[in-house]
Amino acid sequence: MLRSRAYGPACADSDPSSDDGLVTAPEAPSRVHFDPGAMDIRAFYRVLNSVVVPRPIAWVCSRSAEGVLNLAPHSFYTVACVDPPVVQFTSVGRKDSLRNVEATGEFTVSLTPEWLFEQVNATGTDFPAGMSEAEQCGVHLEASEKVGVPRVALSPVAVECSLHSTVRLGDSTVVFGRVLHISAWEGAVRDGRPRIEHLKPLARLGGNEWSTIGEVKEIARIPYRNWAADPAIGQQVRGD
Repeated sequence: MLRSRAYGPACADSDPSSDDGLVTAPEAPSRVHFDPGAMDIRAFYRVLNSVVVPRPIAWVCSRSAEGVLNLAPHSFYTVACVDPPVVQFTSVGRKDSLRNVEATGEFTVSLTPEWLFEQVNATGTDFPAGMSEAEQCGVHLEASEKVGVPRVALSPVAVECSLHSTVRLGDSTVVFGRVLHISAWEGAVRDGRPRIEHLKPLARLGGNEWSTIGEVKEIARIPYRNWAADPAIGQQVRGD
């Protein structure tokens, strides 16, 4: 871990012609630098987890070839593709979720709501492979619509997936799931989509830290034609 008071390449260059104005902050705070090549990998992992935040949580339910259900939270989770609809989660190491999905080809992802905070965390316990996390943690499951793996009954949204593919990256495997169906509580849907105020999702931060949704801001993206036609837009954004 290195400490530096350098403010970026432009600040080190005394040539005025290299000045890029507002793009480079002339008085930015000094930075602490973290080099994965010079650090223990677990120490760097803690740093990485603390800056890629907040992370949505895939509460993945899967079934082993022997029929044992597994329910586990994975915080490396996002949308991977729009058409076809695909989501992805990452298994760091060969976890039960990965083995089960590879064996049976399907899984569900339930949203992790605030009211199930303790249960979500508890299902991350390293129970033996033949033990059901849902049973041990008191999480009620219910049948899904299109896959043979259940969803969490008290989660407002569930995504049902078939295995699309996996990609091995070092010690981790990215699992891509083709989305076959999404179900949401009727009361959580407004104007054709589930609404955040009814979902109340949890997210992971660094260390043992979690977060709730907090303040929700809404702003429309600016089309370039509007930006070009009205100089006041750029002036307002830049604070001119």
